Amino acid sequence: MGGSEALLRRIRIWLVVFVVCLVLSGATAFPLVHEVRWLDGMHLPLVAHWIHTCRLGLVATDARYPFVLYGTDWLAFAHLAIAVAFYGPYRDPVRNIWVIEFGMIACVGIIPLALICGPIRGIPFGWTLIDMSFGVFGIIPLLAVHRMIKRLERFELAA
Repeated sequence: MGGSEALLRRIRIWLVVFVVCLVLSGATAFPLVHEVRWLDGMHLPLVAHWIHTCRLGLVATDARYPFVLYGTDWLAFAHLAIAVAFYGPYRDPVRNIWVIEFGMIACVGIIPLALICGPIRGIPFGWTLIDMSFGVFGIIPLLAVHRMIKRLERFELAA
């Protein structure tokens, strides 16, 4: 296998891993009430009070104002729609590098969003750190893929 083929294969593997994580994190927004009920039944001493508080809020909201949870359905859909966009770089990484750059910008944007909206919504700082970790852990594979695509581009220009 030549250098460019091996590089393309590594790019595609990283993209598949990233997309699977994006889809899984989005899919968890659909059954939110059931997930928090399940988590509330687990023994998680460090976050038990927060999870219980979230459960009470979600159950009450679902009972009286279920339309509010429609917002989390759209959050899930956004994850799935963004995941589809990564098919472009999977198919043609050099031409669609902009999708990777878009993803990196989105990962960076998670940080100020969490730091601004977390306190406004009364989210504990530890939970805000968890939210920010999605941006930190998300950008790592995207940076690696971006570097590999730039290398692949040099291979293609040389050929």
